Amino acid sequence: MTLLPLFLPHNPLVDTPLRILVVEDNPDLAANLVDYLEAKGHLTDATGDGISGLRLATRNSYDVIILDLVLPGLDGVSLCRRLREEVGKLTPILMLTARDSIEDKITGLEAGADDYVVKPFEMRELAARIKALGRRSHTASPRQKLRTGDLLFDTATFQVVRAGKLLELPPIPLRILETLMRASPRVLDRAELERSVWGDAPPDSDSLRAHLHVLRNAIDKPFDKPLIRTLRGIGWQIADTDTDAPPS
Repeated sequence: MTLLPLFLPHNPLVDTPLRILVVEDNPDLAANLVDYLEAKGHLTDATGDGISGLRLATRNSYDVIILDLVLPGLDGVSLCRRLREEVGKLTPILMLTARDSIEDKITGLEAGADDYVVKPFEMRELAARIKALGRRSHTASPRQKLRTGDLLFDTATFQVVRAGKLLELPPIPLRILETLMRASPRVLDRAELERSVWGDAPPDSDSLRAHLHVLRNAIDKPFDKPLIRTLRGIGWQIADTDTDAPPS
């Protein structure tokens, strides 16, 4: 597929235009995505293979990358991993997948994707995900250092450190962590966590579970004492059991 350079039209209904890269090998879907994003006021490049996608993502600066899982030349998981590990790009990546198992979703997230949508999807769901990914860089949150036990989160630099070790988290698990830490030791239910990340357009039921899996792997798995607790049928809490009061 040929790269489609698009101009950024003036659209008074769009608060924050974004520069977006679409890597999708289905020409009809790619064209629909480009048309929809352009109508929203975004500047969009598109390509249909993984090698070109890697080259564009490496050379240019994008606010969000929309990446298909199955691509010719270089698949989406490999492309995502190379961008994170070899190139060092931190651009938020929204993965498109036709695979609906939780294992496939977690594979994409652990490769470095920040979020995903399952095909077929509605464009308004895609727009909500893009907005959530772009929110971190365009919306200032109160700057402070949050602490739970030996876990520190500096909201000015978005650095997360536990026991002196710097941890790397994608934007959505990072936002979930911030929400939990600001509320700690209070228990948050699913609706409250989903609202903090996706606003009024919550995703499918597996999304929160998948992102919490990634968060736990970074925050708790390498350490002796877990901080994130699941209260079955109630919600989630982050707390140091040695110093924080038990949930009521």
